[in-house]
Amino acid sequence: MRAVLTTAHGGREVLKLQGDHPVPIAGPGEVLVRVAATAVNFHDIFTRRGMPGVRIKLPVITGSDIAGTVESVGEGVDARRLGARVLIDPVMRGGDRVGMLGETADGGRAEFLAVHESMLLDIPAAVSFEQAAALPLAYGTAYRMMFTRGQVKEGERVMVLGASGGVGAACVQLARMIGAEVLAFAGNRAKLERLAALGATHVGNYNERPFLDTVKDVYGKPRINGTGGVDVAVNFTGGDTLPATQKCVKMNGRILCCGATAGFDLSLDARYWWTYEHTMIGSDGWLREDLETLLKLVAGGRLAPLIDKVLPLEETAEAERLLEDREVVGKVLIKP
Repeated sequence: MRAVLTTAHGGREVLKLQGDHPVPIAGPGEVLVRVAATAVNFHDIFTRRGMPGVRIKLPVITGSDIAGTVESVGEGVDARRLGARVLIDPVMRGGDRVGMLGETADGGRAEFLAVHESMLLDIPAAVSFEQAAALPLAYGTAYRMMFTRGQVKEGERVMVLGASGGVGAACVQLARMIGAEVLAFAGNRAKLERLAALGATHVGNYNERPFLDTVKDVYGKPRINGTGGVDVAVNFTGGDTLPATQKCVKMNGRILCCGATAGFDLSLDARYWWTYEHTMIGSDGWLREDLETLLKLVAGGRLAPLIDKVLPLEETAEAERLLEDREVVGKVLIKP
């Protein structure tokens, strides 16, 4: 089968297209899935670059967001599964199976993939393979952070930094879906126009002006009496952005975090933490029920995953470049 292997840690040159990679065999309790679409995530790029403290057995086929059709079944799996349209929850959660597809086990940048039956979710008829494959890492992470952990509610003011990426765009859509007001930040005019079309109430260019100044213009400076600022700040950028984020959040507000794409060694201003009684909430990934809810939202027409580009397997390196150079709004998909 055709597959793209990450052969070493390094730049995009370590991605190698192989035309004769062995087709996996579905073992007991497993199914063989013919991959229809897999999404590209920064997680794939971090795996390729090498992550501190995480050992990856190389070469590996990355790609964690995977949708496709059940091609064959292993021992103990009901044959009625054959032909089913499925989304794969990439996190291995049961028994001695730990880790994630596309990292500790081969993922979706291949024509076929063998996975345990317990990792499958049926795709509703109204949901395309591409829509389903856009969901787990971006929309699953955003859903858990925004609602399960962050308790974002209708009418609240929500600031999203890095809103043009997969998770950021998902936060914008989900917040607007439940009637929250969104101030979305991105780095150029074209991205801001797309975020406004996506439903963002206000947009701001952080390259042209500090995001704190924009928050003050739109909502006023947070005051101890409860006026001004945002109720919720979504910041998975990290780096040196946390102190300014604290100054955007109103009394009793929340700061939500699901990662740190610009660096995890953070500094904060403890005065704002205690004086404004901020709650800082971390969120890690998603649960299966989050993906089930998202599939229902898409099937019901309440949510449309934002897909920027769909590329063939041969253009995997270009797909990663688009993310690294921040040239996309939403998701980039690969179709093996």
